[in-house]
Amino acid sequence: MEPQGSKQKGMSKHTLIMVLCRLIPLAIQKSKKMSNLALGLAIVTVAMSTIITGCSSPLTTNSNNVSHMNQGVAFKENTVTVFQLPTCDCCEKYKVYLREQGFQVETTYVEDMSSIKREYQIPQNMESCHTAVIEHYFVEGHVPIEAIKKLLEEKPDIDGIALPGMPSGSPGMPGQKTEAFRIYALADGTPFEFMTISE
Repeated sequence: MEPQGSKQKGMSKHTLIMVLCRLIPLAIQKSKKMSNLALGLAIVTVAMSTIITGCSSPLTTNSNNVSHMNQGVAFKENTVTVFQLPTCDCCEKYKVYLREQGFQVETTYVEDMSSIKREYQIPQNMESCHTAVIEHYFVEGHVPIEAIKKLLEEKPDIDGIALPGMPSGSPGMPGQKTEAFRIYALADGTPFEFMTISE
């Protein structure tokens, strides 16, 4: 689909003339008195001026919004189930982040997250506050979209990915990013590096 910003920026002169030829007779037809005729013509003039100005103005599109929107379309068929404690505020913020990326998010509140970690064989040094499940993969912690996108596109033979702890500046966490995010892949409970996000 052609981006909105690349569409025709102005209405053609022919189209403007066609619109004007239709509006003016209508104004005259409705005008019984000379004063009303003048008023009608004035209204048409103002209307045409508005049309010309509006149609001549270039359409601007925020490139960040376009990128975000396209990414949302890419993930709109994916449903994420997030396992979390009911009192976890940063988990709620991470779900907002996932929705902004286009995911459909479902929540399962649990009282004991350790049982979820055991079920998905997530070792203690890889744990975070919540565990998300996308397709047949788990996503542990505040994992940025870049890593999730890589996971879903490449579909590696692993159980899931993890960003251990709750790093400052990661999606859903307050503060500024102070170091690179090192994302780990896990297979049968064994972690190895999946990707590093430096920027």
